[in-house]
Amino acid sequence: MKSSFKIVNAIVLLVLCFTLTATAQVGRPFIHDPSTIMECEGSYYTFGTRGGGLISRDGYRWDSGGVRPGGGAAPDVIKIADRYLVVYGSTGGGLGGGHDGKINTMWNKTLDPKSPDFKYSEAIVVASSANMEDNDAIDPGLLLDPNDGRLWLSYGTYFGFIRLIELDPKTGKRMEGNKAIDIAIDCEATDLEYRDGWYYLLGTHGTCCDGANSTYNIVVGRSRKVTGPYLDNMGRDMIKGGGKMVVAAGGRVNGPGHFGRSVLADGVEKMSCHYEADLDQSGRSVLGIRPLLWKNGWPLAGDNLKEGTYEIESERRGYALELVVDFVRMPGGMRGFNRNNDEPIKSIPSQELGDVIKTWPTGNIDVRIGDYMFRPHQKWTITAVQDAAGFFGTPSYKIVIAGTDRALAATANAEVITVPAFTGAPEQLWRIDQLTDGTYRIMPKLIPNSNKKLALVSIGDSSPTLAEFDMGSDNSKWNFKAH
Repeated sequence: MKSSFKIVNAIVLLVLCFTLTATAQVGRPFIHDPSTIMECEGSYYTFGTRGGGLISRDGYRWDSGGVRPGGGAAPDVIKIADRYLVVYGSTGGGLGGGHDGKINTMWNKTLDPKSPDFKYSEAIVVASSANMEDNDAIDPGLLLDPNDGRLWLSYGTYFGFIRLIELDPKTGKRMEGNKAIDIAIDCEATDLEYRDGWYYLLGTHGTCCDGANSTYNIVVGRSRKVTGPYLDNMGRDMIKGGGKMVVAAGGRVNGPGHFGRSVLADGVEKMSCHYEADLDQSGRSVLGIRPLLWKNGWPLAGDNLKEGTYEIESERRGYALELVVDFVRMPGGMRGFNRNNDEPIKSIPSQELGDVIKTWPTGNIDVRIGDYMFRPHQKWTITAVQDAAGFFGTPSYKIVIAGTDRALAATANAEVITVPAFTGAPEQLWRIDQLTDGTYRIMPKLIPNSNKKLALVSIGDSSPTLAEFDMGSDNSKWNFKAH
């Protein structure tokens, strides 16, 4: 978070938007500088600048209610064993204290303000900046190294260097004798992550706090050592202003900043941020959650599925999900040989729903996988069901044959069928997550009379079913193609 001084003097970076429309979460997801999202006792929490935060029961619909004392700016939170460590910046960053800042840590057994165990410990100062030194002690980010259990904290803004210190994971205090290391410039709101032998430093670049005119975007560098150097894809050091783009403005939201990462399952990762302005919500700063992709070892913001009509394509072979119905032939067959090329050219209309629907059964219809021919029994309309509970970062979807109310559903035998009408039953609601490789996982919200969490898989070239999701198998992966 920057002062107006930094807004005026920062370099404006022009950026390109990513592919699909990026949207905020639903409810009242209004927040600035959100922390990494934490799950606690069945609910999700994130905290923001000036205290407080958001709570969600399903990870998609967010409302105010998170409690964090101390005010200040840009908190982060991490779970260590059975406790939560919260860190935040006080003063600094133009919050009434110029660049004289402090980084504070405190503990809590729970994030649920209604729990009898809810009580924050006294804040401990672990870093500070004074006068006009070349650092602003604000915008902290935490990493618990999965390799050795060491706890690291990065902090700083455009005003000087981004710095790295080590904390004691048992006390939250700064390790005795630990000296700060300068690791980056020209960014703020940093976050440290570890994946596949690399440490990643994500920083927020551009200008903030100017609503629809903010140019915030998130960049990254990586290193084999937590202490750096952090280089981008072109070998530029972040200490010299390097950084590869992770996410920029797009659709009707702009100014993404304050990266957080949530690993939900093998191959299922999400990134959180705030958007400086959602143009559809009065230009308010809002929480955003998007799939997190990894391409050639680099993080990249993915896209929540956009409502529309698609071919649902199996990654296994490229065949399409379709109804098991009789194939209705189109005119114009068997005329490709010895044809008179002087004949008038005529357009053959595509097969439409009305041409075939009377040949379909009226009850339940099975599904299979087959060659895609852009026929009505292969076209699926996918729509968010806003009055149903969602999932982490995504709504519940209904999947119906285009132009009809015939809905894809899970059965008690862990199979998939289509039923004549969508009723909103849990077995007709679907979770769709973009995976780290860009493909998608499709899961029913519920399998009747079962607690199993299964996904749509292709057990053969023509046989879809519900089974355990396997990120290592193309059987479990799907693509959505708009033709």
